[in-house]
Amino acid sequence: MAVYKAPLKDIQFVLNEVLDVSKLAKLPGYEDATPDTIHAIIEEAAKLCENVLFPLNRSGDEEGCTYENGVVRTPKGFKHAYDMFREGGWTAVTCDPEYGGQGLPATVGFALQEMFTAANQAFAMYPGLSHGAYEALSRHGSDELKKRYLPKLTDGTWSGTMCLTEPQCGTDLGLIRTRAEPEADGSHKLTGTKIFISAGEHDLTENILHLVLARLPDAPGGTKGISLFLVPKFVPKADGSVGERNGIRCGAVEHKMGIKANATCVMNLDGAKGWLVGEPNKGMAAMFVMMNAARLGVGMQGLGIAETSYQSAVAYARDRLQGRSLTGPKNAKGPADAIIVHPDVRRMLMIQKSFTEAARALSLWVGLLIDEARSHPDAATREAADDLIQMLTPIIKAHFTDMGSECANLAVQTYGGHGFIRENGVEQLVRDARITQLYEGTNGIQALDLVGRKLPMKGGRAAQRLLGEISGFVAAHKADERMKEFVEPLEKALGRVQDAALYLMQNAMKNPDEAGAAATDLLRLMALTAMAFMWNRIVVAAHKGLAAGTDNAFYEAKLATARFYMARVLPQTTSLNHQIKAGAATVMALPAEAF
Repeated sequence: MAVYKAPLKDIQFVLNEVLDVSKLAKLPGYEDATPDTIHAIIEEAAKLCENVLFPLNRSGDEEGCTYENGVVRTPKGFKHAYDMFREGGWTAVTCDPEYGGQGLPATVGFALQEMFTAANQAFAMYPGLSHGAYEALSRHGSDELKKRYLPKLTDGTWSGTMCLTEPQCGTDLGLIRTRAEPEADGSHKLTGTKIFISAGEHDLTENILHLVLARLPDAPGGTKGISLFLVPKFVPKADGSVGERNGIRCGAVEHKMGIKANATCVMNLDGAKGWLVGEPNKGMAAMFVMMNAARLGVGMQGLGIAETSYQSAVAYARDRLQGRSLTGPKNAKGPADAIIVHPDVRRMLMIQKSFTEAARALSLWVGLLIDEARSHPDAATREAADDLIQMLTPIIKAHFTDMGSECANLAVQTYGGHGFIRENGVEQLVRDARITQLYEGTNGIQALDLVGRKLPMKGGRAAQRLLGEISGFVAAHKADERMKEFVEPLEKALGRVQDAALYLMQNAMKNPDEAGAAATDLLRLMALTAMAFMWNRIVVAAHKGLAAGTDNAFYEAKLATARFYMARVLPQTTSLNHQIKAGAATVMALPAEAF
C-alpha cells in the first residue's frame, strides 16, 4: 500500500539550518513568524494530512466526482474533510489580516502545499485554486470587489477557479471567443464556453467565484484584447449573503486519467453576470498573477507526489523478500533478503531521495524569496528576490513535475508487478502525476518561457542574478577541503549552463528554431544545476550539524545523498550541453509530411 508521513524533520532542517527561517520574523508584518510558531503550524498540518487527507486519497480516486443535471458531488468524506480544513484556518494561513487572514509568510505556505498535495493532490487543488483567485483579486480587484469577496475566499466559505481554456485554444489565449457585454449597472454579461476548469463545480462551498477571461466588444485582437472578469456562481446580495443563481453552469465533468476526485468541468456562460477585474484589455497581466502562483503550486504537486512515491517505495523495499544480496545473505535466517539490498533498487530509491530533499530546499528558498520580494524594506533586495523568483518559476514547475512523474514510475518499478495492481496504491500516483506536466502551461511551454522570456529579461539581468548566486557560493567555498567533492561538480555544471546560454545567444537570433530545439534541454540543465546548488547548501548545514554532534546519522545521510546526486545525477548536464549545441538541424530536417 502507498504510505505517507509528513517529513517534518527534513522540513525543519531546511527551514532552520539551511535557510535560517528566523530572519523572516525580521521582515515587516512577519514579526510573529518565529521558528517555534512555524514549527507548531507545520506539526498541526501534518496531523491533518496523515489522519484526514491521505486516508481519502485512494477512496476519492476510486469513487471520483459524480455529475447529474448540472450538480457535481465530490467523493465521500471530502465535504467533511473540507469543513475541517476550513474550520482549522488552513485557507487563511497566508492571507491578509485585513480580510481575516493569518498573515503568515509564503515560506510557510510552500511547506504546507507540499504536505497537502503529497497527502491528497485532488483535494488540495480545491483550496489551492481558491488561493490563486484570492491573489489575483487582491492585487487587481477594485476596493469594492476586494471588500465583498476576499473575506469569503479567506475563510473558505466561498472558493475560486480560473477559467482560461476554450475548446479552440489552450496555450494561445489570444484565440478566446468568450464575450463580455457592458451593462448599465457597471457589470457585464458574459457568454461562451470554458473547458478543463478544475474545481469548476462542487459541493464543498456555498459559492464559487470564477475568474474568467473574455473579450469586450471593442477589444483589439490577440492577447492585447483580453479582459478579466469575476463571475460568481451565485450573485451576492447587498448584505453579502448568497443570492440568485448566475448564468454560469457546469455542462459536463471530464473523464480523466487521474485526479479523479477533483471536478474538471466544462463551464457554460449564458449571459452570466460578471465584474471587471483590473483594467479593460489588461486581463492577461491580472491572470498571470494567478498563473504564476499556480505554476509554483503545480511544482509543489510534483514534489508532493515524489515524496509519497519515495516513502511508499522505501516501505515496500524494506518488506519485500526476493533473492539474495550479491555480496552474501543479509537475512540469513529468512528465505530471502529484502529487495532494498539490491543495487538497482537502491538506485531507484536514491534517485527519488536525492530529488525530493533538494527540491524541498529549492522550493522553500523560493518561498523565502517571495517574502523578501513582498516585505523587505530595501528596494534592491526586493528587486533581486523578484529576479530570482522569475527565473526559478518555470524551472520549478517543469522539473519538479517531470521528476514527480519519474518518481511515481520508479515507485511502481520498485513494487514490480504489485505496483501495477490498483489495490497497492502506487499506480494512482503515476496517473495523478501525469497532469502536472500539462496544466498551467505544459512543460514545453515552461521551457520556451525560460528561453524566450526569462533569459533575456531585463537585458539578461535576472539570469545573471541566478548564475551569480551560484558562482558566488562556489567562490566562497572553493577553498574548503570538506566542500571540494561537492563544489567542483557544481562549478563544472555552472560552466555548462554558461556555455549553452552563449551558444543560444550566438545562434538563436539567426535561427529562432535553435532556441525552440534547445529549450527543454536547457531548462533541465539549469534545473539540475540549481538542485546541485541546493545540495551544496544542504552539505554546508550538514557539516555544521556534524560539528555539533547532535544527530550524526541524519547529517551523514545528507552527505551520502549529496554524493549520489553529484556522481549519478548531475553528470546528465554534460550530455544536455552536447544536445543543445547539436543545434536544431536534426530536429527540423524531416519534412512534416514524412512523419
